[in-house]
Amino acid sequence: MDVRRGSQRCPGGDPAAGIETWHAFSFGPHYDPDNLRFGAVIACNEERLAPGAGFDEHPHSHTEIVTWVVEGELTHRDSTGHESVVRHGDVQRLSSAGGVRHVERNDGSGPLTFIQMWLAPLRPGGDPFYEVVHGIADSTPYAVPEAGAMLHVRRLGAGERTAVPDAAHAYVHVVRGDVRLDGETLAAGDAARITDAKGLEAEGVTGAELLIWEMS
Repeated sequence: MDVRRGSQRCPGGDPAAGIETWHAFSFGPHYDPDNLRFGAVIACNEERLAPGAGFDEHPHSHTEIVTWVVEGELTHRDSTGHESVVRHGDVQRLSSAGGVRHVERNDGSGPLTFIQMWLAPLRPGGDPFYEVVHGIADSTPYAVPEAGAMLHVRRLGAGERTAVPDAAHAYVHVVRGDVRLDGETLAAGDAARITDAKGLEAEGVTGAELLIWEMS
């Protein structure tokens, strides 16, 4: 298990424009050949947008983009005609496939924080795909078959436990609270990269929320 602390993330974004970004993997000018990906995950960015701030229209291709809102409301528009508002508890996925353009903004009156995770597809090309699953439950994993991955959302009370799926690769990101995992205490923003995960449990030290990727 390789634990990466939130304090180790690389800063990015444009603070003067109300955009603050923290990168867990090599990204843009923060190139690190030893931190390019884990399993299918090639990016895990924490984005913080001030009211009225956002990312103007920009392109993506050959990437599965999954977003989890921590607080606030995320407005999404893309070149295939989709427009939606994503809130905490919703899972948003944009399969950029052969190419798509989109806009992401905080059109609300309060701050917006979201976790955006990029996964490499098993095969390039195809047609773009977009969906939002509202109010996802802990017992309902979200499948991204194009990347050979499954997202599990887990919410724990203090002292409660949850199994980490047995998998060749498991990526555990702490959204909020503190958890104990295989003898390590992880706080909000921390992540664990686990190879050949088997028989592991995460325990809430406080109330906590986790995003767990199960990957082949």
